[in-house]
Amino acid sequence: MAVSHRSWCAENGHVESNERLEFLGDAGLGLAIAEKIFVHYPELPEGQLSKLRAGVVNSVTLAEIAREIRLGDALRLGKGERATGGSDKQSILADGLEAIIGAVYLDGGIDAAQALVLRLWDDHVAAAVRHGPGGFDHKTPLQELAVATFEIAPFYDVAATGPDHARVFDAQVSVGEDVLGTGTGTTKKEAEQAAAGQAVDALKKAALAKAANENVTCAL
Repeated sequence: MAVSHRSWCAENGHVESNERLEFLGDAGLGLAIAEKIFVHYPELPEGQLSKLRAGVVNSVTLAEIAREIRLGDALRLGKGERATGGSDKQSILADGLEAIIGAVYLDGGIDAAQALVLRLWDDHVAAAVRHGPGGFDHKTPLQELAVATFEIAPFYDVAATGPDHARVFDAQVSVGEDVLGTGTGTTKKEAEQAAAGQAVDALKKAALAKAANENVTCAL
């Protein structure tokens, strides 16, 4: 059930999707991370604890971890969703990973679920702590990189879908005519931050590739 997306269930009769497990896993994930940072970082005040938790418990990080464990390969998706790249969609990966956590909780109890969360999130939490309170801000470094490299500020295009009580925001960020990143979130800010994070990674990879090519040219 944990890997069964609603699109697959719709094509295969009366089969329950992973949405209820997602709800359970979301609660377990939040508790596991809250306990970890509370115990391991006693020097952090409440405000920074909240920022730290928000920085690693979100759809962006969930999708990143899901890709690390190749969860997309295991998801059962409908034919249409699979054909349109659903196995790498941020929202589907994030929801699927939360469902996995919920399933582990039901199968092995709270200790098993917490152990899974801590194993998958340990490096991400440590990285967030190293970056400090501003470590989750991708828009500022993107602004700096774009202006320094192209002398132009990034432009964000955000669209909202769904009812007022369950809005989903999809953002894409462009520098000039090039779309460098896309992101999804439950708020406009979260979607823009996700898109900016992708764009920063893209610019850094491009810079590394350019430097490598220049080194090869110099060597020749």
